[in-house]
Amino acid sequence: MKLIQSRDNPLYKELVKLFGSARQRGKVNQTLLDGAHLLASYLDAGMQPQHVLINNAALSDTEITALLGRMDAVPVTQLDEKLFAKLSELKTPTGIIALIDVPVPDTPVSQSRFALLLEDIQDPGNLGSMLRSAAAAGCDAVFLSPGCADAWSPKVLRAAMGGHFALQIHELQDLPGVAKGFSGTLLAASLQAKHNLYDCDLSGNLALLIGNEGAGLSSELLNLATQRITIPMHGKVESLNAAAATAICLFEAARQRQMKT
Repeated sequence: MKLIQSRDNPLYKELVKLFGSARQRGKVNQTLLDGAHLLASYLDAGMQPQHVLINNAALSDTEITALLGRMDAVPVTQLDEKLFAKLSELKTPTGIIALIDVPVPDTPVSQSRFALLLEDIQDPGNLGSMLRSAAAAGCDAVFLSPGCADAWSPKVLRAAMGGHFALQIHELQDLPGVAKGFSGTLLAASLQAKHNLYDCDLSGNLALLIGNEGAGLSSELLNLATQRITIPMHGKVESLNAAAATAICLFEAARQRQMKT
């Protein structure tokens, strides 16, 4: 096992660039998975990383040792403690980081049956939560506008908790074009809508359209929607967090779809 102790090491310098730059991640189509849970989800999806980085503590961690046993052909490098910490946003390092190729989606919107279209979702925590909810509710694809946060950033990956690997994630998409190519109901969440979410039939082919945390959906996407819906709320609350609203809509659709099977 190789040991890296210098920040001037070429591999380490590339890892630092990858960790801190969305542009670099897009350029090389790679990202870093920080922690045993994310790596386990990635392996469970049938994929293998390009390289694994560990710290000294990982050598005595049974969970990490078990993961390493699932990657016999993958090179493993130990990093000096300070160098390892520079590749993580966590106060307490997890002990293992994996370098992976970002999965390339291969399913066009015309073949999707339950999709999520996100326009200009800028908060990484919100985006990660939405991806996690989409995976849990059974979505097959998520389409992101160019104004969305980087789906493969460390913060989004951590918030999604492995949801990435159960979805086809299409970034930098022309959402109006995607909406026009979808065969089914286009459901737009809007505070100005007159239809109640719970009164809608969501059991067929469905694409849920969610807009920016502050501005909501653009008029272009709203005008393409088959139906606009609102979530009924009690009391004086005017609106929900975008991620919470997305989860409610997705799981109402999942409930109805399950009842139809």
